[in-house]
Amino acid sequence: MEIFDVFVDMQATGDRIKQLRKEHNMRVFDLANALGLESEQAIYKWQRGQCLPNADNLVRLSILFGCHIEDILIHYTAGEDESPLLSFYRRFLYSFSTTR
Repeated sequence: MEIFDVFVDMQATGDRIKQLRKEHNMRVFDLANALGLESEQAIYKWQRGQCLPNADNLVRLSILFGCHIEDILIHYTAGEDESPLLSFYRRFLYSFSTTR
């Protein structure tokens, strides 16, 4: 497997964060407070798959939920049940790698 064959699925990761939050009986407000965020907006964006938590927040989430970061980030490998954006990423990465 090549490194460019792995892609993080933002929507699936957001769904996983929501699932873990609910399993730990946390409201969005509670999670935002636990992470030291000023508002819940970032949590909602993660859960909708609009963006991913930064590295610091991924570490904090893994500690809060008692799991590994890999258990939070949902990824696909080429050949698996692929993300709809996978073909876009492949074209982008291919064009980037061939221009160097």
